[in-house]
Amino acid sequence: MNQKFNHLIDTEDYSVHQWNSMVRLAQDIMRRPESYCEKCKGKIMATLFYEPSTRTQMSFQTAMIRLGGNIIGFDNPSNSSVAKGENLKDTIKIISNYADILVMRHTQEGSAKAAALNAECPVINAGDGGHLHPTQTLTDLLTLQTEIGRLDNLTIGLCGDLKYGRTVHSLVKTLSCYKNNKFVLISTPSLALPSYIKDVMLARGCEFKEVKTIEEAIPELDMLYMTRIQRERFESAEEYEKQKDVYRLTREKMSLAKSDMIVMHPLPRVNEIDVEVDDDPRAAYFKQANYGMYVRMALILSTLNNELHPHPLLSGEIHKNVCCTNPKCVTQTEHYLPHSYRKYGDILICEYCDERILT
Repeated sequence: MNQKFNHLIDTEDYSVHQWNSMVRLAQDIMRRPESYCEKCKGKIMATLFYEPSTRTQMSFQTAMIRLGGNIIGFDNPSNSSVAKGENLKDTIKIISNYADILVMRHTQEGSAKAAALNAECPVINAGDGGHLHPTQTLTDLLTLQTEIGRLDNLTIGLCGDLKYGRTVHSLVKTLSCYKNNKFVLISTPSLALPSYIKDVMLARGCEFKEVKTIEEAIPELDMLYMTRIQRERFESAEEYEKQKDVYRLTREKMSLAKSDMIVMHPLPRVNEIDVEVDDDPRAAYFKQANYGMYVRMALILSTLNNELHPHPLLSGEIHKNVCCTNPKCVTQTEHYLPHSYRKYGDILICEYCDERILT
């Protein structure tokens, strides 16, 4: 089990102090890019993208190039040995010996942690199914700090796909650590925030409420976080069609918001934000995408400089005869992985995907 590297699997692997340091470093890179242009000279980053990506993949690649480093990897597993049936462990073992840092996006939940267990270099989670997306969260922190000027005492609206939206899950877990942040959850019942994320807010004493429409939430918000209804996360086309256009941010709805509220979106968008909203000075989502490059530059530097000190990858108990019930969990296909669970009363929580199992 590999614990010697500074992996980023979940933002909760690190402290609030470390998140703030990362944001400050990203802001310094924004101010003085010329001072960082050779910081990664001679270093290689591998990007392994098992599912489509534009912003995350290109911003990581651009970040490494702007730091003076080089990149290898793939953006289509059919062009790699994965198409021949190679398991995740073997792919990671091989490629991590070629690189100084590895960035991976994968369709299965918990895949980044599974990769880190077998890697020979630091692993950064660029999205594991519908589970987590920690580097998007760091992007969101930089956006909030730069555009609003604070990360606490915020009323945050989260709208759309809160069930499968990995960006939402990571963001809630992180912003709930800051003082006096409140959450307004805007979704249909079938796309509601998972209970394990709500439990995090409850444990931290965060105030939150669930509402059905943008109109009833938007007047009180400091930030509205819109999300795409993700076709690829649904089991059937029929289920997706029922949900896809339920929430749409328009100029009329924006008229109900405060003058200093900002709108964020991890992108890509489909129909959930009208194009006419782009001209509103409160629309921050394109700037947000640009901030992502700078925060990933900061993350690459902090990781390679061994400045991060995460928790152990697995800290629970091994239950060899207990199988995770989440069909999207990485343990369903990577059978060599130890079946590790945290215990919470009569519940076992999978350490890869956070699925709960009654014992």
